Amino acid sequence: MLKAISVAAILLAQLFPTAPPTVDELDANARASGNRKDIAVSIGRALFRTRWPAQVLNVYADGFAGHDIAGLRINGQHFHRALTQAEFEEEVASLARETFAASPVDEVDIWASVPLRVGKDVVVTGDLAVPSSRAVFTVSVRRTESSISFVRRLRAGGGVFWDQEWAHAALK
Repeated sequence: MLKAISVAAILLAQLFPTAPPTVDELDANARASGNRKDIAVSIGRALFRTRWPAQVLNVYADGFAGHDIAGLRINGQHFHRALTQAEFEEEVASLARETFAASPVDEVDIWASVPLRVGKDVVVTGDLAVPSSRAVFTVSVRRTESSISFVRRLRAGGGVFWDQEWAHAALK
């Protein structure tokens, strides 16, 4: 009986093979975190279909008291192509639009970070941890803010943190 079931399972697997997961699906699952990981995965599926010039490293989603917030950490170095500040701002605006379109979150926090040089004997996890990266750009946008208003705010620098040394060196 067991042999017959095994043969049937092998035959079914050959007749109806399981499609391997796509890269965006793998990345969405591997790079998602937060107490609303289902939302983070959904956002990741949408974002990881695109090869962004400044790579999205992680997506988190947290919910509290009926409010869901997403966070996107993007790579502040090793861009897929050279970026100007205007192109970086447009990518950030596009990431926010895509996140709102893919999820029910009320707010999106986006930041770019760069790694710090950490010595070999430095603790990077636990209670004695020292930072291993630093934020060089941060911005938050609420769903109620229009896309046009958000782009204007980005360009004007309202509610936006820019590490000026990083922006001057990384953005052409």
